[in-house]
Amino acid sequence: MTPIQSVLPAITPVLPEIVLSVGALLLVLYGAWRGERSSEGVNVGALILLIFTFFLVVSQTGNVTTLNGAFIADPFARVMKSLILIGSAATILLSRDYFQRERIDRFEYPILIVLCTIGMLVMASANDLISLYLGLELQSLAAYVIAAFHRDDVKSTEAGLKYFVLGALSSGMLLYGASLVYGFTGTVSFPGIVTALNGPSSFGIVLGIVFVAAGVAFKLAAVPFHMWTPDVYEGSPTPVTAFFGSAPKVAAMAMTVRVFIGAFPDVTAVWQQIIVFISIASMALGSFAAIGQRNIKRLMAYSSIGNVGYALIGLAAGSEEGVRGVIIYMVIYLAMTLGAFAVLLSLRRKDKMFETIDDLSGLSRTHPWLAFCLAAMMFSLAGIPPLAGFFAKFYVFAAAIKAGLVTLAVVGVVTSVVGAFYYLRLVKVMYFDEARAPYERIPPGSAIVLGVSSAVVVLFFLVPAPLVAAAGDAAKALF
Repeated sequence: MTPIQSVLPAITPVLPEIVLSVGALLLVLYGAWRGERSSEGVNVGALILLIFTFFLVVSQTGNVTTLNGAFIADPFARVMKSLILIGSAATILLSRDYFQRERIDRFEYPILIVLCTIGMLVMASANDLISLYLGLELQSLAAYVIAAFHRDDVKSTEAGLKYFVLGALSSGMLLYGASLVYGFTGTVSFPGIVTALNGPSSFGIVLGIVFVAAGVAFKLAAVPFHMWTPDVYEGSPTPVTAFFGSAPKVAAMAMTVRVFIGAFPDVTAVWQQIIVFISIASMALGSFAAIGQRNIKRLMAYSSIGNVGYALIGLAAGSEEGVRGVIIYMVIYLAMTLGAFAVLLSLRRKDKMFETIDDLSGLSRTHPWLAFCLAAMMFSLAGIPPLAGFFAKFYVFAAAIKAGLVTLAVVGVVTSVVGAFYYLRLVKVMYFDEARAPYERIPPGSAIVLGVSSAVVVLFFLVPAPLVAAAGDAAKALF
């Protein structure tokens, strides 16, 4: 066997990440050579690169570890990576028209999205604490920059700075927790940690798990580490906010499931209490704090906090059914979020973007299809059948009840009812308030994203089996 033949099996599972990395470097070179004239070419190149990587991911099979066990390519990683790549590609589609109109259309933006995506893919496939941290930091560093991408806007610069300062704090907490786990187990490998914890857990391990949970909760924007979310969502350029609410959220959830189910399955009683608390607090704050919001981006920030709480119900169950529920929830949440932001990016009149709830007044009379799609997203987020959001909550609630967490499921149902108020308020404003002057025509990129998202949300109940089966296979790989 030649050296090349011996290396190929080791790098095949990492091929999507390698392709993205090489592609990002080529796009940087092209952008540096062509200057600002390269913006359109880099956008198209980044989109093609993400789509090609998506097909690479879905074409992989089996359950393979490589890089001395630090990286795993299994069905769970493939499903979550597919969602991450879809979210990143949709963000580039949503961004083009916005950045051109705001005169900040620079070639660095799609490259930063690609770099962020590489980090997220590593997070989904991490099989030890070091690769997990490397993926997390690669994703975070690019995210800090795109939050402040509108350099001349004070809110955008402030958003980037807040995200950076609080993100650095959370990374330190995660790293400290990881070092405690390593110190008390003697290994950073998830399978090694499982073997080392096959006995009574010490105080040091419990403390390490608490700090790791704090670090991942920040990346999820879960209570009590949510403080950055409303300001960063409001201050960042709207396509960047759409990105933060979609792909990184999926990656953070993949990382959280991978850590707790992959590394700490034998101490579920320890971390289950933490996840239950975070879930209840996130659902409660997300439901009640959003009621007084008038800015749609801030409302979506609190909505995302609440939705993370619902998804964590599945993780708290600590079972195969629970993880399946988490995966289904993230698929549907991704569609609902991208659809809602596609509508928000269409609220433009001449050179002015609109972001408040009042700006939706009478939208059903001036833009009936736009209003219908946004209403479908809001009804789905509220969990009203037969839309996809109802099934997302159904699967996590059912898993919690099966695991004996009835109180958690009841809290989820109650907070869903409270949250329905502010979702339905948007529908009321669109259909019953006095109409305003019509907005400009929806950009092509937003139209594509909105059409696909609406189809998923509205028609999911007709063919749920493929997604449920894929989610079941992905969950089974972790147990």
